[in-house]
Amino acid sequence: MNPQLAGVEDIPGTYIFDIRTSNRTLKLNRFFWQMIGKPWRDRFEADPEQLMTEAGLNEREKELVRKRDWLGLIQYGANFFVLEKFARVSKTTNLEVYAIFRGESFEDFMKTRRVPDAR
Repeated sequence: MNPQLAGVEDIPGTYIFDIRTSNRTLKLNRFFWQMIGKPWRDRFEADPEQLMTEAGLNEREKELVRKRDWLGLIQYGANFFVLEKFARVSKTTNLEVYAIFRGESFEDFMKTRRVPDAR
């Protein structure tokens, strides 16, 4: 293990995204990255199962995508920056995703913001 990461597993809510994770989750993260293109988004909306299969996602990855399990995706190794693209396709805001990451309702999460009425 990288000595710079020693003890990181003891920090609650920390999920390592290193070269090993990147390699293991490459297909999933490429799948999300391609959400930037309208043709890919249209294909996803038309037949998500076919597109996930075509992208080479394994069954666990497909289930995380089906459930929109935001925290599960991060814990599995989805890169947050490409996950944002999928959140937009799923009509989920970043703030809603952040609340889920923290294990809070959206309303409780917004109470912790400097602008709690922002949406």
